[in-house]
Amino acid sequence: MSFRDDFKLLLRARYPLMYIPTYEEERVEATIREEAANQGNRPVYIWDFVDGYQGNHNDAGFGRRNPLQALEFVEKIPASAPGVFILRDYHRFLEDVAIARKLRNLSQLLKSQPKNIVLLSPRITIPDDLTEVLTVLEFPLPAAVEIKAEVERLLVATGNSLSGRVLDDIVRSCQGLSMERIRRVLARAIATHGELQPEDVDLVLEEKRQTIRQTQILDFYPATEQISDIGGLDNLKDWLLLRGSAFSERARQYGLPHPRGLLLVGIQGTGKSLTAKAIAHHWHLPLLRLDVGRLFGGLVGESESRTRQMIQVAEALAPCILWIDEIDKAFSGLGSKGDAGTTSRVFGTFINWLAEKTSPVFVVATANDIQALPPEMLRKGRFDEIFFVGLPTQEERKAIFSVHLSRLRPYNLKNYDLERLAYETPDFSGAEIEQTLIEAMHLGFSQNRDFVTDDILEAASQIIPLARTAVEQIQKLQEWAAAGRARMASKQSPLSDRIQRQKE
Repeated sequence: MSFRDDFKLLLRARYPLMYIPTYEEERVEATIREEAANQGNRPVYIWDFVDGYQGNHNDAGFGRRNPLQALEFVEKIPASAPGVFILRDYHRFLEDVAIARKLRNLSQLLKSQPKNIVLLSPRITIPDDLTEVLTVLEFPLPAAVEIKAEVERLLVATGNSLSGRVLDDIVRSCQGLSMERIRRVLARAIATHGELQPEDVDLVLEEKRQTIRQTQILDFYPATEQISDIGGLDNLKDWLLLRGSAFSERARQYGLPHPRGLLLVGIQGTGKSLTAKAIAHHWHLPLLRLDVGRLFGGLVGESESRTRQMIQVAEALAPCILWIDEIDKAFSGLGSKGDAGTTSRVFGTFINWLAEKTSPVFVVATANDIQALPPEMLRKGRFDEIFFVGLPTQEERKAIFSVHLSRLRPYNLKNYDLERLAYETPDFSGAEIEQTLIEAMHLGFSQNRDFVTDDILEAASQIIPLARTAVEQIQKLQEWAAAGRARMASKQSPLSDRIQRQKE
């Protein structure tokens, strides 16, 4: 159901108290006015702390700097007279005992009257004693249809026009922004060169990055890595390549649902984060990075509000990739955290969204310790597939060396003995191989010459890989994957690699 449908239904059902968390006061108030007019032309009264009630000359200024009077005003209107009362920023007063008591009294009184009180707030902060009387309504960011109408209105006002493709590009780039920000960035574009141009998509994207930064929850992450930058992991790459067109309109016409996401489990430094970036680049989708720790705030209800905000922004930007790095650290020991159930509520909201979402948000979650994840996270339906990313085999190490050396010394790649390097670095992860090359470069640079194969081997001999310092942890992880609980990202296991070395 859309916001309009929900709001109309609650008006007809005489829900007395509604709570709408949104930063878009102007847009939500315009929507409420339209629906109130459609429901018997109900008058709308708007109050804020500085100016009191506005719009009606007889009541102008009533309740100024007095939130309790703002509620008493509702009772001054005759019982049979309809009305919608919008109270801006009213969340700041809900902890006051008089305000809370008055709202609870009004919730009983207004059940028999055609009046509705709407509390507007940028976030959800509802005290426990008001949870039963307040109904929360989510007000979504502008949909593509609304954005297109606004862009077309600006084009008419400026006497300009755009081709259908450019118009669609600008509309798509604006998704995920509030209407106020959309108007501001488009006005900036018009002020710059007198009209909207295809290049203005970059201006919109910069505004989007700024907006996402201000949420302090999501990061708009540049994805320049390619699938070819991943050494090995052939099973995983085949799976991704097969779904490269899954977000297209042709896929929808075929009947394919949107892909849901991937859970990448494995040893640190084996390319899980690199894979998330490569997916976004290969599928030409924006990459949003979520630090789950940022979801948790100190105020009551703030964590749940941030979780909903994260979901709202991600869905507004869809189709996109939502990358959640090291999700196991955020939800480990879920039942034992002494935070009054905040972590459990955030986790519940998140996994319910994973299971029920219909928007094209592809979630890529990475985890190092599978045993730290709650079992609910691993249930089928949350993700399309769970892949285990283990230590690279000898052949994969050769590919990883080739990828890095092709970037560092593209013209001298043939001078390096890739076979020997791969053979002499057993149990090295991709990150450790990269660090080995950096150490080798330091050796060569300190002697005013280029680094060679022997320098790399010397550097490797000085590095103790994680596979030797955390043997028990890695062994448990490999045994978990070997039991068939996850799909292997590589076509060959490191175990067969070790057996081959023993034969030699």
